Amino acid sequence: MFLLYFSVGLTVISNLLYHIFQKSISQTANPIISLIASYVTALIISLILLPFFPGKTGIIEQFKELNWASYTLALGIIGVEIGYLLTYRAGGNLNLTAITITSLVTILLIPAGLLLFKENISALNIIGIVLCIGGIVLTQWK
Repeated sequence: MFLLYFSVGLTVISNLLYHIFQKSISQTANPIISLIASYVTALIISLILLPFFPGKTGIIEQFKELNWASYTLALGIIGVEIGYLLTYRAGGNLNLTAITITSLVTILLIPAGLLLFKENISALNIIGIVLCIGGIVLTQWK
């Protein structure tokens, strides 16, 4: 149970920092150069963390265990990074951008979960979805 709470807490704190740092990137910085700097830094940090997450096999064998998703995930990551950066540069508010985008993504993931992963949805979940849609509408009113 500790791992669950720790993981959720880490994700929340990391998302908080992500949006604050993303909004703080210089308006004049080239978005791609900024992305490269972020990912070089992330690579270095990942290499430092690697010994704390040992696998059952060697590193080369662990790379062989990866499938297409580990590599194509980069397309989504780059789109998210550049999308948020450009949204903030275009005047997106820190306090509304993330909740709007997260709600829209969540709603769009429902069919993916149902069709691709055979997940279920309950009547209570549908009520939550309707509330999310209502929240999106309300956050967009000025």
